[in-house]
Amino acid sequence: MLRLAPGETVAIFDGRGNEYLARIVAAARRDVQVQVLSRVEPAAELPVALTLAQAVLKGDKMDDVVRDAVMLGVCAVQPIVSVRAEVTVAALLKGARLERWQRVALASVKQCGRAVLPEIRTPLTLEHYLDDPQPAVSLMFVEPGAAASTEPLSRLQRMPVPADAALLVGPEGGWTEGEWQAAQRKGVSLTSLGRRTLRADAVALSAVSILQFLWDEQTFRA
Repeated sequence: MLRLAPGETVAIFDGRGNEYLARIVAAARRDVQVQVLSRVEPAAELPVALTLAQAVLKGDKMDDVVRDAVMLGVCAVQPIVSVRAEVTVAALLKGARLERWQRVALASVKQCGRAVLPEIRTPLTLEHYLDDPQPAVSLMFVEPGAAASTEPLSRLQRMPVPADAALLVGPEGGWTEGEWQAAQRKGVSLTSLGRRTLRADAVALSAVSILQFLWDEQTFRA
């Protein structure tokens, strides 16, 4: 904002789906005053309220997942502490990782032109996450051959577009057998992205892209 001078126009948004064209009235180091000129039609959101329940990854990989998932249109990111995670919920909160991911989400929204700021939720263990009510469609992505009862994503083409959905994506090394069995007992469907084993930080990007295509296409045809 410091690069712009009074009199220049900017796009502003409130994070809840409203976007406006505004003119800068005054700009200081930590304070900018604008005059709203008109409402702008924001970029369309996904037809499905999609939550990414992502097992926390090592290093800065989680930053990349949050950035890309927000860019692709998820409405929320739920960090999950899984059995194979090398961190605890308490450590994540103490280390201000949640605040960091929220900043990453805000930067991604600005970059891609969304007017909705997705919620980056407080980290939970998988057990606590599964105790909450599940959305209309809940999918857990497992490695190829990890479970005999996986279902292909293509089946969603034969189903009505849901109002909401959740994707559960595992950590490096994947979900344990106990974790995916617990998810199944809660009504979560197991699926995979084919015969190849993808990097943990690539699964969410691939899965959200595929579902975006499937549901956008179905909504367009309808």
